[in-house]
Amino acid sequence: MLFLVLYIGCETTPRDFQTVEKSRSLALASTNLEVLLQEAKEELEPGALNDVLVLETKLEEALDDTERVELMKQLSSRWFGLGHPAVAGSYAERIATIEGTEESWSIAGTTFTICVQRSQEEKIRNYCTTNAVKAFESAISINPSNISHKVNLALLYAENPPADNPMRGITMLLDLNREHSENVLVLNTLARLAIRTGQYDRAIERLEKARSIEPNNANTSCLLAQAYEGNGNTEQAQAFAERCQDLMTATQ
Repeated sequence: MLFLVLYIGCETTPRDFQTVEKSRSLALASTNLEVLLQEAKEELEPGALNDVLVLETKLEEALDDTERVELMKQLSSRWFGLGHPAVAGSYAERIATIEGTEESWSIAGTTFTICVQRSQEEKIRNYCTTNAVKAFESAISINPSNISHKVNLALLYAENPPADNPMRGITMLLDLNREHSENVLVLNTLARLAIRTGQYDRAIERLEKARSIEPNNANTSCLLAQAYEGNGNTEQAQAFAERCQDLMTATQ
């Protein structure tokens, strides 16, 4: 599982960065659901395309929001399975706009984040980043106490950092850690990023603290296996790999 308070303030962005962001906005303007749909449909096999067209026709004929939401869920799921998370996220965003719930906005944000992780094309990554931020921020505005939405937003920024603040995601996570030093999700997330950058000892330090707080957290044990393997402690790595498997099996 992947685990977004609107920012309003004085204009403090340097002119060079303003130019970069303006160019980025112009690129985004040419990328919307209609453009994504057209491009994605051109890649589909006839059978898959027919399935999508049938659902689209039903959606156009739907008489109420309940029916529309159900059909959009089917379209989102279908497009995700076909390997087009940007389109899937766009339908998830439309669902969230209708339902207006914390969960629906979180699902939209997570789907767009997967798009950012998987896409190589910059305009699609930027489109998905912009919409993921909107979705996670909407979830946060509904329930500011849910730390997972803030963690997801931070991970998004770590995946595709703003040009004017490349450390924004890490900074957000460190701020969350200072505010919620005993939060296992935050500790695990910081450790995961440390493993990605080869900072195995730092990761182990955070993960051992997380394990002391929540001994049966499967994610912590799985990450500890990776961290200990990374720093060369094969014995501990094997022990936590087994612990990871046991905990994962127990939760199934």
